Amino acid sequence: MPIHRESHPEDVDLKPGTTKSEIVVFLYQNLELAYAPSEIAEELDIPKGTATTTLRRLHEQGYVGRMEEGYYHGLNDREDLRRYPHSVAETEAMFSAHPDNDDAPEPDPGREADTDAIEDGDFESEVDELEDEFDV
Repeated sequence: MPIHRESHPEDVDLKPGTTKSEIVVFLYQNLELAYAPSEIAEELDIPKGTATTTLRRLHEQGYVGRMEEGYYHGLNDREDLRRYPHSVAETEAMFSAHPDNDDAPEPDPGREADTDAIEDGDFESEVDELEDEFDV
């Protein structure tokens, strides 16, 4: 999945759509809570071993915090990562609405055709009028 250049933190090595990214998004959307790897695995529907390994790596890289009891959490002082879930959501929304997206809603076949459609000749004259109006 592509990323949004302006809102994706440069020093964050996360790729949307990966388990690593999903875990970071989940933890930073729930900053006030800490989770055991099994709880994260259940919430994200991923294998517990994958959650445990990914969380350990994220902790080693400084993306998430870890409590002595083995619970993981987002870090309040990582402003770049606190913005990351919003960046991912914006990107997903942008691409889910794209007309080439197979998941985009199909046009309603029961809807009547637009009777105000402009014919080619009328279109050209409207463009000419607009160009005259704006001195193009």
